[in-house]
Amino acid sequence: MVLETKFGNSTLLIASMYFDINRQIDYDLQKMQAIIIHANAVGIIFAVDSNARSTARHDVLTNKRGKEMEELLISRQLYIAKEESCRTRFWTSCDTSKIDLTILNNQAIGLISGWQNTI
Repeated sequence: MVLETKFGNSTLLIASMYFDINRQIDYDLQKMQAIIIHANAVGIIFAVDSNARSTARHDVLTNKRGKEMEELLISRQLYIAKEESCRTRFWTSCDTSKIDLTILNNQAIGLISGWQNTI
């Protein structure tokens, strides 16, 4: 789901995405790419349940999905709006991880201040 809104004099796209663990992550990364292209230099905020793990996000390991996600973030100059936290977003009897992400592009960074993890 994607919402386009005005924030002061700026346009902002906000996308909520779920990356199904049973589907190749390439499918979802291509959807992100399409949103970035459509945005055409306006601010973008992605709220993503990535089902991907990465030590770049203060997780304890990086899996294949996490590596592919990292490559997209780097290639598109996207940033994670999340600081290190002891809070995990996913847990089972066997494991825990930090799979939820808020991702920003350069144009959105200037619009966000006082960011906090509330969960």
